[in-house]
Amino acid sequence: MKGSCLCGAVRFEADPPLRDAIACHCSQCRKTSGHFWVATSVPHDRFRLTKDEGLRWFKSSDAASRGFCDVCGSSLFWQPVGEDRISIATGAFDGATGLQISEHIYTEDKGDYYDTPKA
Repeated sequence: MKGSCLCGAVRFEADPPLRDAIACHCSQCRKTSGHFWVATSVPHDRFRLTKDEGLRWFKSSDAASRGFCDVCGSSLFWQPVGEDRISIATGAFDGATGLQISEHIYTEDKGDYYDTPKA
């Protein structure tokens, strides 16, 4: 599966299977994305950057860094420290993904302007 940022300065490929999508409602994800963050994940050996001229990384906490395009501002990746996997924004893929949101996390931190699905 191929994907990119909005302007194309960052492009990537991820080989299936991809983990079901997880929606994170924590304040960091909401501030990074402008709403809540929905991402899938793959091991590093099934992920390739095919163009990275706009890619920049921000260490958002002791637990992870976030990858984004410094040209168009697209939030693309979440890299947990010490793990051999990368989370990828589901909206960054080209075309249909076939993914479903399997879980909503940190819902207690969600914005007051929306509701999350009931369990």
